[in-house]
Amino acid sequence: MNNNPFSLEGKTVLVTGASSGIGQATAIACSCLGANVVVTGRNAERLQATVGQLQKQPAAQIEAELTNYDEVENLVASLPPLDGAVLCAGNSTTLPLQFGTREKFDEMFDVNFFAPVELMRLMYKKKKLQKGASVVLIASIGGTHSFMPGNGIYGASKAALNSVMKYAAREYASRKVRVNSICPGMVDTPLIHRGTITEEQLAEDAKRYPLGRYGQPEDIANAAVYLLSDASSWVTGHDLVIDGGFSI
Repeated sequence: MNNNPFSLEGKTVLVTGASSGIGQATAIACSCLGANVVVTGRNAERLQATVGQLQKQPAAQIEAELTNYDEVENLVASLPPLDGAVLCAGNSTTLPLQFGTREKFDEMFDVNFFAPVELMRLMYKKKKLQKGASVVLIASIGGTHSFMPGNGIYGASKAALNSVMKYAAREYASRKVRVNSICPGMVDTPLIHRGTITEEQLAEDAKRYPLGRYGQPEDIANAAVYLLSDASSWVTGHDLVIDGGFSI
């Protein structure tokens, strides 16, 4: 018998966006704590790189584009019964609202809102989430706790995701399925090093965080492990802010 409530031993956990950043760190952390991890991502080569860092062989390795409905359906059909899921796949942009066309909003919402919500909906409907399962959505302080210029499109998509999380937590509780979100501040992932913001600007921005740095993917992964584990068995409908003190 395992007396560690933070252990994931014997649990099967899906991690999306597992080919890089928060998703990759989460898959590795879950595996280290005993979970049988199902990893999925768009890039087969990078996904394989994640698999190479897991503590043990994954329960499944599935390449999928989550904005494609057919691929999401196929993914759900191929899933084993799950004790948990961490939906990490997402995108960001920095764009003033005056340039925020409907097309730009649609692009962002397709990835950050509709894709994880549809996956969660189908997993619940098809009963892939076992009794007592835990779903963790990666949202953001953007749109809920922080309203920086140029972040409106991204923030709106994450705020919508956070809202749906709370409705899902209420509705899925009848099957004892918990739903929570993590709202990170800026995390040092490949997503922020795409040239939209200069490295000098990033270094200067990090100084505004009371703890003096951006988050690391492992900071978020450790929180996801908590929300997946039995240690959080009475936690649902909660948006856990992890932002190095930025929101205060």
